[in-house]
Amino acid sequence: MTTEAATEMIRDALYIILKCALPVLLVSMAIGLIISIFQTVTSIQEQTLTFVPKVLGIFLTLMFLGNWIINNIVEFTTNLWSNFVYYVHK
Repeated sequence: MTTEAATEMIRDALYIILKCALPVLLVSMAIGLIISIFQTVTSIQEQTLTFVPKVLGIFLTLMFLGNWIINNIVEFTTNLWSNFVYYVHK
């Protein structure tokens, strides 16, 4: 395996990780921000208030985007295994 091949494999893996995790992280961050603004406006200082909305938001995001996420991961894994010969070849 050459350095270029290893670098490309790592780059592709990191890209897939970011591409698949970003929607869930953005939903969680947006819900947290909305709840924080709500807490500031109403002067409610309950730390556990964000937990249930975040879990529900993440659950709904995974329900809607789960198929897309799995397809991206399967496509990456299929490409990785189909090019396995090139990685072990000198």
